[in-house]
Amino acid sequence: MDLFEDDAPEGAGDGNMPEFTVSELSGAVKRVIEGEFGFVRVRGELGRISRPRSGHLYLDLKDDKSVISGIVWRGVASKLDMQPEEGMEVIATGRLTTYPGQSRYQIIIEDMRPAGLGALMAMLEKRKAMLQAEGLFDPARKKPLPFLPEIIGVVTSPSGAVIRDILHRLRERFPRKVLIWPVAVQGKACAPEVARAIEGFNQLTPGGALPRPDLLIVARGGGSVEDLWGFNEEIVARAAAASQIPLISAVGHETDTTLIDFVSDRRAPTPTAAAEIAVPVRMELLARAGEGQMRLTRALTHRLEVRGQRLRDLARAMPRAETLLDQPRQRLDLLSDRLPQALIRGVDRRRLALSQPAGALRPGLLTRMLATRAEALGRRADRLSIRPIQREIALGRDRLEALGKRLGDAGARRVEAPRDRLDGLDRLLQTLSYKGTLARGYAVVRGEGGQVLTSSAAAKEAAGLEIEFADGRMKIGGGSGGTGKSKTAKRPEQGSLF
Repeated sequence: MDLFEDDAPEGAGDGNMPEFTVSELSGAVKRVIEGEFGFVRVRGELGRISRPRSGHLYLDLKDDKSVISGIVWRGVASKLDMQPEEGMEVIATGRLTTYPGQSRYQIIIEDMRPAGLGALMAMLEKRKAMLQAEGLFDPARKKPLPFLPEIIGVVTSPSGAVIRDILHRLRERFPRKVLIWPVAVQGKACAPEVARAIEGFNQLTPGGALPRPDLLIVARGGGSVEDLWGFNEEIVARAAAASQIPLISAVGHETDTTLIDFVSDRRAPTPTAAAEIAVPVRMELLARAGEGQMRLTRALTHRLEVRGQRLRDLARAMPRAETLLDQPRQRLDLLSDRLPQALIRGVDRRRLALSQPAGALRPGLLTRMLATRAEALGRRADRLSIRPIQREIALGRDRLEALGKRLGDAGARRVEAPRDRLDGLDRLLQTLSYKGTLARGYAVVRGEGGQVLTSSAAAKEAAGLEIEFADGRMKIGGGSGGTGKSKTAKRPEQGSLF
């Protein structure tokens, strides 16, 4: 017990064990542990991770045999280059201390890094599998890129060679308006700044003072896995997946792959290739347009020539207009010469035909015949008095209509009273009939002979039961609660009382 000689309380007997208070013993242990392990590096797997509102991190470092509690104070947690996740293998640097309140020791972590490239890749694969399970990599959700965007938004570092390469290639191919959102492309600030940039571009108003881009390019030059790790963070991948603007990922070189490459609408092997994907070559478009115009002109010219030749061929096959009018003109001349003589001969024939019966008609005889006929017609008109007959017919029609109306009214009154009585009886029948009770969910139980059973004892003694519901009857086996095969039989519908 030499370790505690300086802390032995006064008055302790020389031959006896020293006595310590709990606080004295805890303090002695704390000084020993902090003195021996003032600065340590521990490699282990992250277990339970707790993030209270205070901002501190409470976690467990473990291997296959032991567990050490760890604390990352809020100021240190905000400066970590990585976000601790359960199951990640890390190397933690800090100092050991004790917590007397719970009689345990713990490590105060001042720095934490993944335990080599293998740990980073394992965490990346785990995160990739999670996002793929959510459908963020599905090709069906990827948006088509615009053929010729008016405005291109670029998320990258404003001071690197990447933005210069992109602007140079856009200027060579097809100059477009470019909006640059400067971000950090590595380090702990990379992921949140890139995510905010993507979300910020999406929140711009189309056609506003600062117009919303038609296409986004997220670009960064090549580097190690650690340098590109910001583009593997979950917040960046989710921001790219949620972007309403088509997005091209151009992070690293062709062999570099990050999570944003899987969720973006198009992946470019390099930032320069992203500019080539974003816009076509202006001179090629002009050449294609000129070639198309020449082909269209040649096609129209050839079509006009073919139609003109066809028209000329048809014109040669048709007779001339003068030839078509020669014969009708000649016939008109002949008929115009014959018309006066034909009119004269026709008038002569009609005059001769009228003169023959006119000679047989003498004026006096014709007058007497007309007088005789007029006198006979007058006598017959006196005998035929049409007006009295018409008056009698009109009076008879009026009487007939009046009698018909009276007969209809009487018939309606004779039928209405019995109908009202029948309606009342039908309503009474519906009220008193047991069918209404069945429709409310009740049933009638009958025995084998059709008698109504009103008690469970009678139902048990019956050889067979028939249960009547509102929509039909069903037979079941009777006696001692046994059930037989059931069969539903539809009752014939009850005829109408009318």
